[in-house]
Formats: sequence, C-alpha cells, structure tokens
Amino acid sequence: MATPLAAATLTACGGSSGPGQAAEGDATIWFLTGAPKEEVRQQSVDSFNETSESGDLAATAYQNDAYKTKIRTAIGAGQAPTLIFSWGGGSVRNWAEAGQIEDLTSWVEENPEVRDRLFDAAWIPGLVDEKIYAVPHETVQPVVLYTNNKLFEQVGAQPPTTWDELMALVPVFNDAGIAPISLAGQSRWTTMMWLEFLVQRVGGTDAYLAINNSQPDAWSNPDVLQALTMAQDLVRAGGFVEGFNSVVADQNADQALLYTDRAAMLLQGSWCYGSIKADGGEFVSSGNLGFQSFPVVTGGKGDGMSTVGNPAQYYSISSSATDEQKEIARAYLADGVLTEEIAEAFIQEAGEVPILKGVEDQLAEAPDGEFLTFVYDIASNAPFFGQSWDQAISPTAAEELLTNIAQLFQLSIEPQQFADNMNAVAGQ
Repeated sequence: MATPLAAATLTACGGSSGPGQAAEGDATIWFLTGAPKEEVRQQSVDSFNETSESGDLAATAYQNDAYKTKIRTAIGAGQAPTLIFSWGGGSVRNWAEAGQIEDLTSWVEENPEVRDRLFDAAWIPGLVDEKIYAVPHETVQPVVLYTNNKLFEQVGAQPPTTWDELMALVPVFNDAGIAPISLAGQSRWTTMMWLEFLVQRVGGTDAYLAINNSQPDAWSNPDVLQALTMAQDLVRAGGFVEGFNSVVADQNADQALLYTDRAAMLLQGSWCYGSIKADGGEFVSSGNLGFQSFPVVTGGKGDGMSTVGNPAQYYSISSSATDEQKEIARAYLADGVLTEEIAEAFIQEAGEVPILKGVEDQLAEAPDGEFLTFVYDIASNAPFFGQSWDQAISPTAAEELLTNIAQLFQLSIEPQQFADNMNAVAGQ
C-alpha cells in the first residue's frame, strides 16, 4: 500500500515479555492505531488480562494501510496473530477457503449469548457458505458527509441534498478560495467511498451487490459507467482540494483540512468523528461540524436512505495458533471484546455506536448524542447497507480496484477502461 510500514507497538498487561513480543503461551492480537479507538481497544485487552483465567493477550497496533500489508504477509507465512482483525467479506472468505482461520460456527451455537447481544446484520460479512469464520465486534461505521458549517455560512450556501446541488457548490467555494472537498487520495480507499455512493445512488442495490458478489461484467453496467463518469466530472470541475493525490488518511490530514477551514466537505467514515473532536480544538464544540447522508442523484435507482461502509469490525482465530492460544482467543471473544465497560468507552470516548442491541438511551444521553443517534438511525433504518468494496471482494481484486480508482481520479484512464480492468479480475 501507499503508506510506509510504521507500527506503534503496545504491550499487553500480565506477562508480555516486551513490546511486540508475547510471553510463552500468550495469545496475540493485532489491531489499528488512531485515537481514540486505539485506547479503547487497548483498554479491552488490559481489562481482559486482569481477570482472565485462560491466559493473556499481547497486543500490537498498526496504522490502517500498513496493517493491511502486514496481515497478508503474516498469514501467508504462517505467522499470523492468534486473533486476526478484519472488516469481513473477501479476506475472510480467502482465509477460510485456504484453511487459515477457524470455523467458529459450533462455538457460537454453544454460546448463543455471544450472538444474541449483537446486531443481526453485523454477522453477515463474517459468514462463508453460511458458516461463521469471523465474529463481529466494536462499532457500526457508515460513511458520512461531514461539512464545515462556518464555511457554508461564509459563502451563503446550504449543504447539498442532491448531486446537482453538490456540483453547483464547487465553483462557489473555489471562487471563495476554499477547497470544496477534502480527499486523502493517496490512501485510495478514501476515494473509493465516492464511487460506492455514486454507484448505489445511480444504480441501486442490484448494481452495488453485483460488484460485491464479483458477478461477471458487473462493472459494465451502464449505471456503473455513469457513476464513474460523474466522479470524473467532479474531478474535472475542481471539486477536490488541490494536490489530493498526495494527501494521506493515516495521518488524518484530510480531516485537518476540514477543521482548519481549508475545505468545506469531507466524505469519510463515522469513525472520524472522534478524531475530529479530539484534534480539532473547538471545531466540534462550537457547532462548526455538520454531518449528513450522501446526496441523492435525481432519477437514480438507489434509495437515498441507503448507506455504505462497515457493518462492524471482525476477529477471526488463526488456525496456526496453539490450542492454548485458541482457548484464550475464544475467552476474549466471549467475555472481553465488547463488554458493557468497553461499549460505554466507545460511546463516551470514541463517539461511536457499538454493535450492541438496546443502546439507544445510552447514545441519546452521551455527550455526542446527536451524532451517535444520527449514526444509529442510519444503520438501523437503511434499506441497504453496502459493505465496502475493498473488504467484500477478494484481496487480489481489491488491490486492482484501488489501483484503478487512483488512475480514474487522476484522469489517466476512462470509465470504460476502468470497467474492463475490473471485469478482468472479478472473482480472482
């Protein structure tokens, strides 16, 4: 991936032999860096280790793009951590079919309380041929259009509810010396979110699922080609911040452009709210941050209440782990990964919605209750919640997708070439 490998190592409590190392018999877990969720993840591990009778977990954290590279290499070399963090979908299918992760179906059936307390829809991306290979955890993460309310007031405009309104705002902000949209184009997956929403809004659920399911010629659908064309129209109009192809998401540079008043809009995951609040000074508390769903496309087939993103995050258990390590991992999935304490921390500290049933009152009463309730309503009311393409399809096809997305937004390939390239790797 584009981001150089850079790991921030965390030492788990209770017997870890040092940063990045596990004491003999310990299980290992890798997850992602980034405040405030990194601290909550570490809190989850530490709390589990304090009371665990099975053994301890040793944790290591990596930046997002670096992790994706690291985990592929580690699994291929038989050196995966005991608990493998993912977003479900294509990666889980590949690992399951290669025998690299455990079938957890019988364990979940024997422990129904693990399943019953979580959102039903969250389990779907962890299934492979109706068997459970990944247990959902943490939070639901739809993609959100964030706005800088102060900049909209400055130019006398309202946030867009339609694609035509969004396109009309581009020259308004450019004429005022403000970038219409912040985009971390070097990270590529951030750019993908624009295509996902455009395909959903133009082509509807069927067009979106055809891509997720790697159906032949899914990218040649006229609605998909129209969405690709609309994306390039936005680039050509100057919709994105100058030099967007060199902006990196792992450093939250795209968020900084929003809260430092250099960009009016940002399409990013709901996970960004916590870091915008933490890093943006008084930007959130002063009421300058707005948030909404993606604009509708007039005449499009997609329901404007549908969304895309991550229904949850997932943990799988490595088949190469020892029996002792697997037992520790199962105990953590049952009793440590999303306790009431950790769910409260996600709500109060990270500003995110845990995938637990019956948390509506907690969300409404939280300091960030307006945003959390907004996210919960999106996730619970969406007629369709499309899983991110780079997670739904195979890792091989996903890498080709991200490469072609970068080229599409650089205007170095046309929509038809993009479609041809992607159709060629469908199902690989």
